[in-house]
Order: sequence, then C-alpha cells, then structure tokens
Amino acid sequence: MAHEDDPLEHERASWKPSSGLAVAVPDKVQTPELPPHRERMTDQDPAAMKRAVRTVYTLFYLSVAASIWAIAAYMLFPIEDGSLVSVRDNNLFVGLGIALALLAIGLGAIHWSKAIMSDKEFIEPRHATRGRDSTRAAAIKAFEDANEESGFGRRAMIRNSLIAAVVASVLPGVTLFRGLAPQNVNPVEALSHTMWEKGMRLARDPEGTPILASEVTLGSAFHVIPEPLADLDHSEGYLEEKAKAIVLLMRLLPEQLPADQNKLEWSYDGIVAYSKVCTHVGCPVALYEQQTHHLLCPCHQSQFDVSRSAAVIFGPAARPLPQLPITVDGEGYLVAQSDFNEPVGPSFWERH
Repeated sequence: MAHEDDPLEHERASWKPSSGLAVAVPDKVQTPELPPHRERMTDQDPAAMKRAVRTVYTLFYLSVAASIWAIAAYMLFPIEDGSLVSVRDNNLFVGLGIALALLAIGLGAIHWSKAIMSDKEFIEPRHATRGRDSTRAAAIKAFEDANEESGFGRRAMIRNSLIAAVVASVLPGVTLFRGLAPQNVNPVEALSHTMWEKGMRLARDPEGTPILASEVTLGSAFHVIPEPLADLDHSEGYLEEKAKAIVLLMRLLPEQLPADQNKLEWSYDGIVAYSKVCTHVGCPVALYEQQTHHLLCPCHQSQFDVSRSAAVIFGPAARPLPQLPITVDGEGYLVAQSDFNEPVGPSFWERH
C-alpha cells in the first residue's frame, strides 16, 4: 500500500483528462531555396569559352594520336625474339600509348562537363511514369534539352573529336589480339609437346637447381621447370618453352591419393606434379592450399583438387590440369618419366 504522503500517488489522484487540451502543431517544413547561381568564367567571357572548347578537342585528338602510337609501338618493338628486353619495351611503349589515350579522353570529358556544359541547377519533380504519348514526348524533349545544354549537337569539333578518340582507343586492343595466337602454327600441335623428356630432372624455378625427393616435405609446393631450361639462351625461345613446361610440385600422404582417382604410377611416395598452365585461358595456377589440397587459379578462380588428379571442382576451367609422370633417379633426384600425355593449357582450341 502506498504511503498517504506519497507525492507520486497524490499526483496520480489529482490528474484528470481534459478534452480542451491544446497541442502545438509545427509549421510545414519549407523547401529551401537554391543558392544564387555563380557564373563560370566561360559563361562570362566568350574568349574563355573558345579556349575551353579548344582544350577539349585538343585532348580528344591527343587521345587519337596516343592510340595510333600504341599501334605503331606494337609493330616497332616486336616480341617475336622472346627476349626480356623486347617484352619490356613492348609492354612499356604500348602501355604508355593506351594509358595516354584513355587518360586524354577522361580529362577532355571532365573539362567539357565543368567548363562548357550547362551548370545551372534545376528541380525534377516526381511523377507517375506511364507509357503514354505525352510521356514519350517528354522523354524526347529531355534528350533534346540535354543535347542543347551539352552542346553535343552544336559543337561539331568537340563531337567529332570525341567520336574519333573513342573509335581510335579501341584499335590498340584490336591490334594486340593478333599476338594471342601463334602465327602459322597449329595450336594443338604446339601445346601437345613440351621440353619434358624421359629422365629429365625437375629443377627449381628460376634457379634451375635439381630437386631431391627428400626435399619435398608434406604441404610444400615447388615451382618447377625442366633442368635444361635454365641453360637456354633467352633469345632462343626461352619464354615459349617455359610457358608450356612450367609445373607445380606437391607432396601429400600416400593415403590421401585414392588409387581409384589417381594415376599412382605417375607419382612418387605421395609427390605429384601438375602443369601450372590453367586449362581455362592459360593463367598460371600458383596458389596451393595445403589443408584442402586445392590449387587455385587467381585469374578466374578455377579450383583443382590435387587429391583427385587435379579435377576441376569450381570455376570455368573445362578439364583437369595435365599431370607430369615423375619418379626418382639413382641419386634420389626427381625426374620425368615422359612428357605430358595430353596438351597443356586452355581447351578453347579443341572446339570446331
């Protein structure tokens, strides 16, 4: 029971609802006015507008020149000899041309929007969108207004230079596609054979030192090349041979390689070797997860299970990684039993 002198109890007893209670209603929130429009220098001075227009189309034509340079650099600095210097120069000058072409388009478009296009603020009221004739007419009117405000239709020099720059920026990429396929060579034949031969030792990449079977510990992964490749002159097709022959070497417990899912005669005491060239588009498969025995291609996330003959378990790759048959020689070094028994690399060329 509440005490009779309790002030809270007294307050509750004395409260009575009142039907004439006045409630304060806030005024309707007013939409703030737009700040005063500040004209740009190009809006005030016709000479400044002309300079801005010249700057924009000069950047667009600079982009055209850079695209042409990228194409010329591809031809002036060929990589057919396979030397590292040629590859470096080709990538440098072609890349600079493409980068400058895209940068000039971006800078020109930004300067166009900031200095030439209309910058007046406007309010677009919300309304129901229906497919009526009036809606279509309004859409057409919006495009016409945008064309008028941007000056795309009126400023022929900017329009034409932009179109030329965009078209030219695509040409270097089209030109580079030429180098994606061997010239006058059957891809199936080129990828069906590598440097690997019977008795050839497996060597560390890039040192070229042979690998003892005892050095390959559980969970480890070795990047491997054929031993003679380290002595090959870089001007004698070194890169082409290495691109086909690179191998990833791993060791699992023998019981982790089920006989019904693996060619055990191609491995040695749990040590297996697979091509590093992804069967999707040829990226190097260089990431090994020792707990799950999965190989990951970083380009498009194809995954291969080493414990099941490098079978594809995820991603766009179409077939398992080719396995290199290996054994050991009399000195305990790992050697190849033969070349790969199937073509290495991507499978797209098998489609007719």
